[in-house]
Amino acid sequence: MNSQSFARYRAEWFGGFGAARRDLLAGLVATFALIPEVIAFSFVAGVDPQVGLFASFVIGIVIAIAGGRPAMISGAAGSVALVVGALVHAHGLQYLLAATVLGGVLQVVFGLLKLDVLLRFVSRSVRTGFVNALAIMIFSAQVPQMLGVTWHTYAMIALGLAIIYLAPRVTRAIPSPLICILALTGIAMAFPMPLHTVSDLGALPSSLPSFAFPAVPFDWATVQIVAPYSLAIAAVGLLESMMTASVVDDLTETTSSKARECTGLGLANIAAGLFGGIAGCGMIGQTVGNVRYGGRGRLSTMAAGVFLLVVLVPLRPWVAQVPVAALVAIMVMVSVSTFSWGSLRDLGRHPKVSGAVMLATVVVTVATHDLAAGVAVGVLLSGVFFAFKVTRMMDVAITYDAPSDTRIYTVSGQIFFASADIFADRFDLSDSARRVQIDLTKAHLWDITAVGALEDVVAKLRRHGIAVELFGLNEASAILVDRHAPLVRTEPASA
Repeated sequence: MNSQSFARYRAEWFGGFGAARRDLLAGLVATFALIPEVIAFSFVAGVDPQVGLFASFVIGIVIAIAGGRPAMISGAAGSVALVVGALVHAHGLQYLLAATVLGGVLQVVFGLLKLDVLLRFVSRSVRTGFVNALAIMIFSAQVPQMLGVTWHTYAMIALGLAIIYLAPRVTRAIPSPLICILALTGIAMAFPMPLHTVSDLGALPSSLPSFAFPAVPFDWATVQIVAPYSLAIAAVGLLESMMTASVVDDLTETTSSKARECTGLGLANIAAGLFGGIAGCGMIGQTVGNVRYGGRGRLSTMAAGVFLLVVLVPLRPWVAQVPVAALVAIMVMVSVSTFSWGSLRDLGRHPKVSGAVMLATVVVTVATHDLAAGVAVGVLLSGVFFAFKVTRMMDVAITYDAPSDTRIYTVSGQIFFASADIFADRFDLSDSARRVQIDLTKAHLWDITAVGALEDVVAKLRRHGIAVELFGLNEASAILVDRHAPLVRTEPASA
């Protein structure tokens, strides 16, 4: 690490006492936002709540040190929980821990190989759909806490939302969600009423996590069992973390090292597995909340992880009495602020294909609760629509020079796998002209499919006794032709 990088890293930890105070308070609020979701995701994965809570504690500390995106909150996330449930059900917790460690190793490898560049293939429409889908999922995750309850819960949620949105008008020294938690907990303790509390979500840990290697046989059979799940953990975790990091980049108007985030997440998951925790990744709801509350540095990420155990172990009796209504109010606010409301207006202004990609990403993600599936569909549609758009821009103009009996084909645009057949169809293989000229000055050949189409056209014309001349190939296209179809640029001796 050079002096400039070290200075930046130090600034990411401490940007002044005011920034440190905001990071600590934001991290504290993010801790309470973590608790209900981590416990819920633990149940989805089929493990005890403490497995998810231990993981979030370890991941928070390691990612704060080794990650590439300051202010991002990472922990036991639902996307990872969804892919490991079958492994836990079939083989138990210890195999999950082994899969977590191996998944972390794969993520470190991905980071070292700079595979974060694949994020460039995710269009803005897909990212917007990703954010909107997660906002919907964050809100829908709160719905079960609002069903089958008394009016007291709704009243407390409404009061919590009022505090969250009105408190900043009085003071911004303390994040309004933290005021909401303290106020609603105080009211619930002073005036007992039928409310669900944090203790109702599951058993809270009573001790710190301990280091231990997964109790599984270290042989090839174990690798065969955990490898598919480890690959899924690595892919889904990196995808969600990279997308979350991009959201923070946009919110804070800063940049981050995605490759370093990949490596940092891998190290965090290796540590989580060795300390008895499930794999995790970036958590969009808690991250957006952390940024909204004022978190900007690595200290907020570290604080969220440390406070999680500090709050849950020594202060467990008090934390257990926090009403779930307070947490629901916070997460409703986060979902509202996460959703890109401007994207609804943009549906009528932006190209229809962009809107279709965004909506498809939202629908698939929400329907399957699978981030990878939603983003994959969005990226696939983006690629297909782009290919069609570029294909329509390819054109072949045909002219005839009578004195020389020459047919001239002037090609413009991009020739690749999607437009190669259209390109080939524009040539009259039974042309009566004695000579054919193919002008490629305004065209570009991208792949061997394009070269193959050109080679077929030239070969068929020559078999009909027509002399074919190519000119205007740019350097990149010429290299491709010379490498894969050298005879195309050589006129037969008989001609």
